[in-house]
Amino acid sequence: MTFASFNLPKCVDRRVTALGYTTPTPIQEQAIPPALEGRDIMGLAQTGTGKTAAFVLPILQRLVPGRKRTTRALVIAPTRELAEQIGQEFRSLGSRTDLRCATIYGGVSQGPQVKNLRYGADIVVACPGRLLDIINQGKADLSKVEVLVLDEADRMFDMGFLPDIRRIVRHLPKRKQVMLFSATMPKAIRRLAQDFMVEPVTIQIGHSAPVETVAHALYPVKQHLKSDLLMEILDHTDTGSVLIFTKTKHRARRLDQQLKRAGYSAASLQGNLSQNKRQAAMDGFKKGTFRILVATDIAARGIDVNDISHVINFDVPDTADAYTHRIGRTGRATKNGDAFTLVTPQDKAIVRSIEKLMGSPVERRTLADFDYSKAKVRPRPGPNSRANSKANSKAKAKAKAKAKTSSGPKRNAPRNKGRRRTPHQGGWQGNRNQGPGRKRAGGRSQGNQTPRSVRPRPKYRDAHKARYSNPNRDRP
Repeated sequence: MTFASFNLPKCVDRRVTALGYTTPTPIQEQAIPPALEGRDIMGLAQTGTGKTAAFVLPILQRLVPGRKRTTRALVIAPTRELAEQIGQEFRSLGSRTDLRCATIYGGVSQGPQVKNLRYGADIVVACPGRLLDIINQGKADLSKVEVLVLDEADRMFDMGFLPDIRRIVRHLPKRKQVMLFSATMPKAIRRLAQDFMVEPVTIQIGHSAPVETVAHALYPVKQHLKSDLLMEILDHTDTGSVLIFTKTKHRARRLDQQLKRAGYSAASLQGNLSQNKRQAAMDGFKKGTFRILVATDIAARGIDVNDISHVINFDVPDTADAYTHRIGRTGRATKNGDAFTLVTPQDKAIVRSIEKLMGSPVERRTLADFDYSKAKVRPRPGPNSRANSKANSKAKAKAKAKAKTSSGPKRNAPRNKGRRRTPHQGGWQGNRNQGPGRKRAGGRSQGNQTPRSVRPRPKYRDAHKARYSNPNRDRP
C-alpha cells in the first residue's frame, strides 16, 4: 500500500510526495482508512511509528473542501513541546493548502494566540490548561469543531488533565469524530476513553514493549556515584546526540551545570525554564549545537529528533510504560540506538517490571576502571549554608533572650544614647522618641526645637520683605 491509495487531495498528496513519504507505517496503514470514513479511532502503537501523520492526513483531507476560517479540528496534547511538534506537522503537510493552524499553550503571552483565533484558525493544537483559560474568557469558539484528537491520551489522563478535558468537551458539538492515539493504553484509561467515543475502531500495532532497534543495558551504581559514572560512560562511549532523563527539574539543572563544567556542550529542558529558553534548547539540540540534552519526562512526549544515538536514564522512571516512552526517542526510522539506565539497589522492583515488559533480562554492565567503593564525601558547610544559618539564628535568639533577662545598666554603655550634638546648638538634641524630645499629653513636642536665635537666616530674606512690604505693589 502507498499513500496514493488513500485518495488524498492533490495539494496534500503532492506535499507528501515532496517530503519523500511513499509507504505508510503500520499504524498509518490501519488508522487512515477508517479515519477518512469519519469513524472514531483508538490507536495504540509504539513511540516513533508515525502516529501524528495518522491523524494529520485525515484531518487535512476533511477540511480542505469545506468552509475556511472556522475552527473545525481540535487537537489536545499534554505538553508544549508536543503541541509545537504537531503544529509543525500540520504546517508541513498542509503547506500547499489555505488552512491555518494555531498552537495554544502556557508559558508565553496569550495575546498572539488569541489573535490567531480571532483571525480564523481552521486547526487548533492546544494544551488543556491554556485552552480552558481562553474558553472561560469567551475568546474561543469551538461550536463548529468536527474532529477532536487526544494525542498521548494516557499521558494526559495520568497528569490529571481528565477534568479539564471533560470541561473542554462540553463546549464541543455532540456529533464529532474522536481519535485517541497513544503509545500505551492501560485498561483503566481505556475505560475512561470510552466516554468520549462511539463504537471506536481499536488499532493496536504489536504491543507496548520497547522498539527492537534499541539495545538496552543497566549500570548498577550507588546514588552518590551516579554523576561520576555518567561522566565515565560519556568519556568511554562513542556517542552522537545524547538525551539524558532525570526525575526532577532541579536535578536536571544541576546535571546540566556539571556537564558544562566538564566541557560538554549541554542544555537542559525542564519546567522552570521559560518557553523561549525551552525552545532554544530544543532547536539547539536538533541542529547539533548541543550534543547533550538533559530533560525531565515532559520532553519524553515532545522531542522529535531522528539522530539521537543514546538515551540515558540518570533516574529510573516510575513505571515500565514511562521507560518505553523515554527510550522511544532513539532507534527511530529504522535506525539503531542504545538505552543506558543507572540503577540503584532501591530500583529492583521497577527493573523487574521493565524486564517483564521486555520479556527477557536486561544486560548488566560495569566499568573496569571505575571506583565503585568510593565513599560519599560530605561537603563542609559554608557561611551561607543551611546548617550554619540555622546555628547563627539560634545563637542570635539566645543572645537576644539573654539581653532581655539581664538587669541593671549595661557595662560601658554610651551616655546620652540616641542624642546628637548640633553645630549651632550648645545643648543636646534628642531623637523623636527619646529624651527631652518626647511629646507631652497635649501633643506639643518639647526640647526638640532649635532656638530661634541660632537658626540660619533665610537667603534673600530682607529682599523678600522689601518686595512685598509696599502695599501699592501688586503681588504676583
